[in-house]
Amino acid sequence: MVINFLAAALKNDSMGIMNDNLIDKSKTALVVIDLQKGIAGRPTLPHDPKTIVSNAAAIADAFRSNDMPVFLVHVTPSSDGKDALHPVADFVMQRPTLQPDWADFMPEMGPKPEDFIITKHQWGAFYGTELDLELRRRGITTIVLCGISTNIGVESTARFAYEYGYEQIFAEDAMGAMTEEEHSFTVTKTFPRIGRVRKTEEILKALK
Repeated sequence: MVINFLAAALKNDSMGIMNDNLIDKSKTALVVIDLQKGIAGRPTLPHDPKTIVSNAAAIADAFRSNDMPVFLVHVTPSSDGKDALHPVADFVMQRPTLQPDWADFMPEMGPKPEDFIITKHQWGAFYGTELDLELRRRGITTIVLCGISTNIGVESTARFAYEYGYEQIFAEDAMGAMTEEEHSFTVTKTFPRIGRVRKTEEILKALK
């Protein structure tokens, strides 16, 4: 389903994936969501964590080689846990026991000295962080998004970015969710309405 949709989207894309305008290197940043040991160590679909991290790392290296900003986002609770939200909900998420390295980035991601580290305390990377400020002060108008999970951390960040007026490019094979259905719904129904869904290979080609 995802593959068929992407094929149709590429065929109908008025800009064209091969168009050099896919990425303006002077105004685009990479935002990587939650590729940390405590999250990327769990199973994901349809792309497994190893593939997701490998693709995200390749995009990050391409951004760095072009002197383009890389923002690595991770989530971690406060020591007392009181920054966590406790909504009245049908499905109550239990707070897991966290290992000391739970929030550490996957080694393949870095961070490199020039990267920007964003620490968040909820699903999305904008609310309560300096991400928007840091992007705007660098003249960034477009973000490339990837990470885990597609329908939670990545989608929450994407919705904020859309409302803030950012253009977005989604690296479909550099993200994953708990189920293929969750991933598929987001990349076929939500993301195409607020940005462009692309493969890692296509993004890397646009950065050459």
